[in-house]
Amino acid sequence: MDRVIIFDTTLRDGEQAAGGTLNVQEKLEIARQLEKLGVDVIEAGFPVTSPGDFEAVRLISQEVRQPSICVLTHANIKAVDDSWEAVKGASNPRIHIVLSSSDIHLFYQLRKSRDEILKMSCDTVARARKYCDNIEFSAMDASRTAPEYIYQLLKAVIDAGATTVNVPDTVGYAMPNQFGDLIDGVFKNVPNIDRAVVSVHCHNDLGLAVANSLEAIKHGARQVECTINGIGERAGNAALEEIVMAIQTRSDFFDLTTNVNTTQIYQTSRLVSDLTGFPVQPNKAIVGGNAFRHSSGLHVDGMIKKPQTFEIMDPKSVGVPSSSLVLGKTSGRHAFRERLSELGYSLDDEDLKRAFTTFKELADKKKDITDRDIESLVAEEQRTISEEYHLDRIQVTCGDQGVPTAAVRLVGPDGKMKEDASLGTGPIDALYKAINRIVRVPNSLTEFTVQSVTEGIDAIGEVLIRIESDGVTYTGRGADTDIIVSSAKAYINALNRLIAASRKDG
Repeated sequence: MDRVIIFDTTLRDGEQAAGGTLNVQEKLEIARQLEKLGVDVIEAGFPVTSPGDFEAVRLISQEVRQPSICVLTHANIKAVDDSWEAVKGASNPRIHIVLSSSDIHLFYQLRKSRDEILKMSCDTVARARKYCDNIEFSAMDASRTAPEYIYQLLKAVIDAGATTVNVPDTVGYAMPNQFGDLIDGVFKNVPNIDRAVVSVHCHNDLGLAVANSLEAIKHGARQVECTINGIGERAGNAALEEIVMAIQTRSDFFDLTTNVNTTQIYQTSRLVSDLTGFPVQPNKAIVGGNAFRHSSGLHVDGMIKKPQTFEIMDPKSVGVPSSSLVLGKTSGRHAFRERLSELGYSLDDEDLKRAFTTFKELADKKKDITDRDIESLVAEEQRTISEEYHLDRIQVTCGDQGVPTAAVRLVGPDGKMKEDASLGTGPIDALYKAINRIVRVPNSLTEFTVQSVTEGIDAIGEVLIRIESDGVTYTGRGADTDIIVSSAKAYINALNRLIAASRKDG
């Protein structure tokens, strides 16, 4: 079978989603997981945009060795030079140059002619080729560009040294048949196209990113640029998990393959969701909570008789256990460890001990423990491993006839207990004010979201918050059966990230 190159841009385009900022260590953690997943190319960032992105690319280039590490850069000679400095430590570095091609971008945004764009593109590709042989060029907004100009531009950059040419549907405008025709046109009208890999990068503004990507593959494209969970600018990008599983599940149709280890998909999805703060919708294909759950009596009857009646994929093939093992307060450490292993978690003895203790505490509150409960408590434990401040206890008083009051006790960086209390307009407001009196780090709360992790009145509630300090946003998450406790954990999680970032910058 022919192979499709999977180009993951979660750490670049995915992070550009509003509110999706990641710090250097979080980007490195995701990059390591992407390496386990088996993607071919990791677009690690846009290093000329910030010192933090430069450092993230540099660190990923040094520590993640299997995939090609790619940097995005403007079509500017100095930007190309600076980007190379960030990625040059990679085992297989790639420089990715992007420049608009559509008349609407040229006239209103860049105010340049087609000839000027052509020269800028060739000059920067040639400059990049002096550093390495792995050069990609993207004609931004290709789907709204005159096809004849796309053909001219791609031929020129290939002659200048580009080894991959990307045809993006930057604003999610194309219809699948139109996009397929554009890819056909590239192969028919670019005489040197055999010297480059044809890539596509589709956005989801009309919900067609995956459809357009698959159509392009059908017409000969052999690299797809995508993100975990489909995150990215505006409505997001083509979802990696959907593209990969479509190719694998319908190998009879595509006759193609990828290098992706699909059993790592679910674990990767959860990690990206946890670190970005973007929850995965229950009905999301492949990785959603309901993707392999059945409720209808007709469906359940078919599943009992033969799973293939209503499941076109084996859940285990994407890292989701096919059977549901119900755990409770009588379950032992061995059963808990086995379930963690089935869910894709490998904890050392110390982390397992802490997680099992938390599991037992939860089991005393809940009759049945679901997979989502276990994932939530493991994520909660991992969030508390390296804390400046740790929640010891809280006490809240509220009601329609009294003034909401919160008392808080935290364990500080020196290991000493710190206590304070405050009034507020509500219990959460009072709680956060009390925490602020102890931590004393200026910030403003910009987002507060609560969702139930599982069903039932005894469900775990997960709180997502975002705070802002000096123009930088920090995300915090917390989970507990008590939503007030969840709120406290989320706020402390965000404050700890802010403190860690401040200390590093200082």
